[in-house]
Amino acid sequence: MSRRTFELASTVDDLERVRARRTGSGRTAVVMTMGALHEGHATLIRTARTHVGDQGFVIVTVFVNPLQFGPGEDLDRYPRTLEADLKIAEQAGADVVFAPSVEEVYPGGEPQVRISAGPMGERLEGASRPGHFDGVLTVVAKLLHLTRPDVALYGQKDAQQLALIRRMVRDLNFGVEIVAVPTVREDDGLALSSRNRYLSPRERRTALALSRALFAGRDRHAAQEALRARAREVPCTPARAEALSALGESRAAADAAAVAKASPGAASAVRAAAQLVLDEAARLDPPLELDYLALVDPSDFTEIDDDFTGEAVLAVAARVGTTRLIDNIPLTFGTLGASS
Repeated sequence: MSRRTFELASTVDDLERVRARRTGSGRTAVVMTMGALHEGHATLIRTARTHVGDQGFVIVTVFVNPLQFGPGEDLDRYPRTLEADLKIAEQAGADVVFAPSVEEVYPGGEPQVRISAGPMGERLEGASRPGHFDGVLTVVAKLLHLTRPDVALYGQKDAQQLALIRRMVRDLNFGVEIVAVPTVREDDGLALSSRNRYLSPRERRTALALSRALFAGRDRHAAQEALRARAREVPCTPARAEALSALGESRAAADAAAVAKASPGAASAVRAAAQLVLDEAARLDPPLELDYLALVDPSDFTEIDDDFTGEAVLAVAARVGTTRLIDNIPLTFGTLGASS
């Protein structure tokens, strides 16, 4: 097999010339980034290559989109490391990096017509960063038109962004498959982010509370689901409780009985477990300043109740020093051990 040619395209015309020279007949995949690539981006690119195969075409976009930055945010200091990005993209399996200027993407200045993210775009991240998701969806729509992919891959770390892109593609009939790729974490649990490089060593230690809070919520969820499954499998009758007590398992019997009678979701307990970790981090030096902790339905990013069953997302956003970080994990409520 011949060596794959890797190229940089800085304009739409460059990208079209690269596309015209391609020899493969497979599908096209796109991975959209703002640069400052790390292992999380590399995982997206490798996954894209897997989806389209050796004969496919993998495009990586590198564009710091001014529309999604609000007043006082880090647009000017956002890391721009194109030379290093090119090396990472090539090694991960990209065919071309499309790195246009702001003038190339928005030739008439800021666009007067934009895509509205709707009610979902006003919650959580949207509430903290008004207009952010309108800017995200506008540039994603433009890049989808310019790159014309069969499949586009996005990281689960930006769960609300991913949900909104899925909704836009469905609502506006974009002919593209959206693939979510799990969050990539460092060995200590911190989710990989281009903004991690802003953190001092002390700030990084505080920032670990985000993932620890999510893991605490996940562990609480797993314990509850296991108890519910146990309670469903073996009904806790008085006779069973008496027998278990004789065996020294009275506490287990009581727990199973309590869980069996409880509401199926117990989302509030998951939130409480995560909140405890975040409260402790607020007392550190430097402190963690919580923006939000939410347990939501990924279809619309509204908070779930304790009787909720199905897929959910436990999400957190916080500031450490001058750096704002987000993280989340998926959870499934009320299905473990459920009867068909």
